[in-house]
Amino acid sequence: MLQVARLAPNLLQESADRVAEYLGSQFNEDGGARDRSGKSDLYYTVFALDGLIALRREPPADRVRPYLESFGDGEGLDLVHLACLARCRAALNAPTLPGLSERVGRETGPSVYHQFISAGAIEDLGGTPALAPDAILKHQSPDGSFGGTTPTTAGAVTALHHLGGEVPPAAVDWLLARVRPEGGFAAVPDAPMPDLLSTATALHALAAAHAPTGAIREKTLDFVDSLWTGSAFCGTWADEAPDCEYTFYGLLALGHLSLA
Repeated sequence: MLQVARLAPNLLQESADRVAEYLGSQFNEDGGARDRSGKSDLYYTVFALDGLIALRREPPADRVRPYLESFGDGEGLDLVHLACLARCRAALNAPTLPGLSERVGRETGPSVYHQFISAGAIEDLGGTPALAPDAILKHQSPDGSFGGTTPTTAGAVTALHHLGGEVPPAAVDWLLARVRPEGGFAAVPDAPMPDLLSTATALHALAAAHAPTGAIREKTLDFVDSLWTGSAFCGTWADEAPDCEYTFYGLLALGHLSLA
């Protein structure tokens, strides 16, 4: 994702500086990046750090490290925040904590989402996930999706590609069917509008599956542009407040659209 997000300035041009300024402004005094309510959160810190790295800017490592250290080896964190702690530490090249690796290894779950999150965290911690393509494929629904949503299906397709497994054509078709006439991808078949998370992750998965997206490039680009605030990105047309997460997904989407 970082490799592709680094291409976003090809379309952002001089606006890339404004995005970097926005992401840099999202860090609180304690070193964490703020969530939608303004509180520091590991989840949003991931996107602020990775967004700055994608834009080839130095993250405020000296400020962020004490915030990360306050979580120790992740005792008491759920899987998502354990994975975020692992990703943040990897982004700052912090030493691997054996205790954190053990906790992530114990946090297995029955869903594709759990598998995707834990596998990424294990790799961020320098390990090799014990995940086989068959463990993902068994979760595919008869309609071709995984979990019935675009982000989960995109995660499954991306993971299968990463593991060297065969991506089911039905999953690709399901993702392509989520393209809306007005541009962008919807999260589920009956979603009232497209959203940036679904759009970015779908583009990422379709690229991994080598599915052509040139025909939808212009409308998708128009959709992403409609969420641009001048310095960051919102998640949907109904959302007036940008944040670190959606701004990173904006970079990811633009990176892919610069290649389509």
